[in-house]
Amino acid sequence: MSRVQRDRVRLEDVARAARVSSMTVSNVLNDRGRVSEDTRARVREAVAALGYAPNLSASRLVGASLSRVGGIYPASDSIFLTGLVAAIAAEAAGRGLQLILRPAPPEEADLASLAQEVVGAGAEALILIPPFAERLDAEASVALAVPVAGLVTAAPMAGMATARIDNEAASSALTALLIRAGHRRIGVITGPMDHSDSLARLNGYRQALRDHDLPVEPQLEAPGDFGFTSGIAGAERLLALTEPPTALVAANDEMAAGALWVLNSRGLRVPDDLAVCGFDDTLLATRVWPTLTTVRQPLAALAGQALEDLMKAFRNRGRPFTGADTVLPFELIERGSTRGA
Repeated sequence: MSRVQRDRVRLEDVARAARVSSMTVSNVLNDRGRVSEDTRARVREAVAALGYAPNLSASRLVGASLSRVGGIYPASDSIFLTGLVAAIAAEAAGRGLQLILRPAPPEEADLASLAQEVVGAGAEALILIPPFAERLDAEASVALAVPVAGLVTAAPMAGMATARIDNEAASSALTALLIRAGHRRIGVITGPMDHSDSLARLNGYRQALRDHDLPVEPQLEAPGDFGFTSGIAGAERLLALTEPPTALVAANDEMAAGALWVLNSRGLRVPDDLAVCGFDDTLLATRVWPTLTTVRQPLAALAGQALEDLMKAFRNRGRPFTGADTVLPFELIERGSTRGA
């Protein structure tokens, strides 16, 4: 089949040959929706037989607008990630952008190939969420030949735009709130150390202690992985100390909820016996008892900023892309888990 003939093949032609709807063809090509393996095989056979290829040439013309954005994020049941992906989807829809989303195991080793795969599926720009934003080096980012944005990172990233809050300052503010309430022995449940935001939040906790002339004690730092069960384990570890803390800061709301579960199961009163802080202000923060003092990240504004940066970069493609680093304000939300401490 000649190139001219291939260019004339439409999505509807593939659908007719595969005996499915155009929507089903689109779902197979974009790897979304619930489609049986038999149907997927028929669509792929029709695509190959007809020589069909999505025509993205119009959107790639100089001056044309960005139309498809890929997103790679950790495959997880995290409430925070669910809210973040929803915010990206809502902001993309408001700008008339299509999303090609790829969840991947957090330990995904070949991120560069996965990113190339998403670009090959039609993405004209990419959003990466930690820990993936930190794992795509500048050389690999340039090799993709599309603009890249890192969302909710802890620092600027080489070769991409970033939209974030100041995680270190936010964690320091949470810890300082507890110190002002009279606490002098404060524990922390950290996030995974391959996340830059985990490190920034730990550094913020430590800095607040130093700022108030309090010692940084390694035994008061319990490791976590952002999951509920690691919050349980972290709280149990801290409570087992000869001199347990009177307050703790968890690196996210899910681990803070795990800590609350331990305290409530032991009949301890929060915040009278032990005050607790979370981070992110997810829905979970107001679904636990007592409600969580936490840090609110402006997810919609952050997602919107990342998309605006990608749209601008796409319009200016051909020029060097250095990426912008946007730091938006966080909000400290004080609730029942610390009030009255």
